Amino acid sequence: MKTENREIIIIGAGLTGLTLAYYLKKKGRTPLVLEKSDRPGGVIQSHAEKGFTYESGPNTGVLSTKEIALLFEDLSQHCTLETGEGGANKRYVMKNGRWEPLPSGLLSAVKTPLFTLKDKFRILGEPFRKPGNNPDESVADMVRRRLGKSFLDYAVDPFISGIYAGDPSRLVTRYALPKLYALEQNYGSFIRGSIKKSREPKSDDEKKATRKVFSVKGGLGNLISALEKEIGRENIRYGVRDLKTAHSGNGFTVSFTTSAGAVPGRDTSGRPVPGGEGPAAGSAGNEAGAADTITMECSRLVSTAGGYALPEILTFIPPAELDPILSLNYAGVVQVAAGYSRWTGTPLDAFGGLVPSREKRQILGILFPSAIFRERAPEGGALLSVFLGGTRNRELITKSDEEITDIALGEIRRTLGAEGEPDLLKVFRYEKAIPQYEISTGERLECIGELEGRYPGLILAGNIRDGIGMADRVKQARIIADMITEAR
Repeated sequence: MKTENREIIIIGAGLTGLTLAYYLKKKGRTPLVLEKSDRPGGVIQSHAEKGFTYESGPNTGVLSTKEIALLFEDLSQHCTLETGEGGANKRYVMKNGRWEPLPSGLLSAVKTPLFTLKDKFRILGEPFRKPGNNPDESVADMVRRRLGKSFLDYAVDPFISGIYAGDPSRLVTRYALPKLYALEQNYGSFIRGSIKKSREPKSDDEKKATRKVFSVKGGLGNLISALEKEIGRENIRYGVRDLKTAHSGNGFTVSFTTSAGAVPGRDTSGRPVPGGEGPAAGSAGNEAGAADTITMECSRLVSTAGGYALPEILTFIPPAELDPILSLNYAGVVQVAAGYSRWTGTPLDAFGGLVPSREKRQILGILFPSAIFRERAPEGGALLSVFLGGTRNRELITKSDEEITDIALGEIRRTLGAEGEPDLLKVFRYEKAIPQYEISTGERLECIGELEGRYPGLILAGNIRDGIGMADRVKQARIIADMITEAR
């Protein structure tokens, strides 16, 4: 049995865990990251095949915080930020089976068929309505109250589908869309608040949060590779199994098993897996070797795992005490990547199209990555990402690949006029893809605070709190790194 000591152990090598480890190391600490998979990045994974570069997790992010912009500056020697071009700010919304452009200004808002005439006038009166007084008001109720039902149905509902794959009547605004909630509470109005905030002075770093859609040249996987390189593979253990933790007065004991000499991106003979060192890195086996049992001591234990995994990881906490976290609802999502070497359908001139729930379709939306990022498809071709499932169609995640692709390709043909079969077709499933920040969120956050207070040195991070987007994950990691390094 091997015994080691580390000041900080981070469980999970997703974006949160890797960013946290990166900034801790940059500040002179040497954390150890433990990952059950044989590669880093969690659901972020890029692939290159047949002239297409596609994602099997998040397709894009938004530069919505200064922290995500600064991370790309810090990693600029290893990966290149790529912001959306062309129609990156243009989005379609389906109404009556047709794609209609979402209004981007006053004139288009007046002309759009998406909203009723009554609600168009109602939007003009939004700055003069009183703020709500229910802290647990749902997104749907807030939008209906301030902007009207058609705005909910054909703007906010599809927006929520694109972010949470969820139901706006169940998501609580102050948790799911805290910036929108703050506009009403702090300024009394979405419109008036947006105008006032745009005029407030910003630091140079804050100006970098441009809210542009982003990816990474060669795929988001290159961001993960850059973080791994900076952290050092010697500070990440892959293929971790049988992870157990215990708490003592001085910190934590962590024990686990892992195959000897585990190396990501290599097969069992140690040969590189095709694409294993680059953005197309896929699942790679560990090098052959007997399993080692390792016991470690640490003063800081950070979990970035999903809430559902905590009972198996935090074995020193009675399961009943984790119930408020375990009640977190997740949306399952199926993604279909469809690549056409020659695109003959409707010109793709936007970020993509979203489908409101009232349209009763089986897809959440279709994104057009090749329309806004370079080298995602062969010249004259197209790469599409179709998303299905979510909380509105939970049963779809259990359907066969054939059934899933029939649905996805059928929608591509009907709504975009595609002809022929795609040259690339891949299906990816995520049973617990996106946590839903519903009414139980307050109790969950209170539970997290209580547990961290009861067990000094324990930090519960990841998307169980503080938002679900990539920018949210990076911001949370940066805040935690500063808190740890600044603590006495």
